[in-house]
Amino acid sequence: MSRLDKEQLEQIIREVLTQQLGMKCKQNQREEDEKKIPIGISNRHVHLSAHDLEILFGRDAKLTIFKDLSQPGQYACEEKVTLVGPKGVIENVRILGPTRKQTQVEISVSDCFKLGVRAPIRDSGDLEGSAGLTLVGPAGSVTVPQGCIIAARHIHMHPKDAEGFGVKDGDRVDVQCYGPRGVVFCEVLARVNENYRLEMHVDMDEANAASLKNGDFVKIVS
Repeated sequence: MSRLDKEQLEQIIREVLTQQLGMKCKQNQREEDEKKIPIGISNRHVHLSAHDLEILFGRDAKLTIFKDLSQPGQYACEEKVTLVGPKGVIENVRILGPTRKQTQVEISVSDCFKLGVRAPIRDSGDLEGSAGLTLVGPAGSVTVPQGCIIAARHIHMHPKDAEGFGVKDGDRVDVQCYGPRGVVFCEVLARVNENYRLEMHVDMDEANAASLKNGDFVKIVS
């Protein structure tokens, strides 16, 4: 084989190896991207029952969509209420729709101090024995004996997402967020439903502690 032939062969080998390495890097990047979970930050908000909606906003009141949320069928409403606790008030708290069977108020630990309530950390819907407070709207007020919680951090997953992560509905996982204030969020609830879109929800206190913003990505580490 001539010297030129050897150089050509070496060039071909280099090109093939470079191409294979590039394909491998792209594959690794795709696999890495598939492991990422976007963050959604939940500020304090209220889910109202139809009964309480009418008391607060008047007979035959309907929720008005302000904007759609990331989860299909969920939306932020134009309507807002004031939360009243033993030690203070928080005004202009947005309602999220649609209505639910039972009114649920989701606040942060910081809000608890301002309102003077001892809201427990609970999964959404687990309201038995939770804190009570008063909601004030333009047409009236409602005092709920229970229903005020600090929402436990959780991940919404479509069944295909859950399969890819190797988890099932109700599992608890640890999640790593990165950056200068990176932390590991432990005991994060996986909520799996065909109507869900992949997203992890944390409240404002948690987001601020880890310097997170909407759209940042985290990763399951256990």
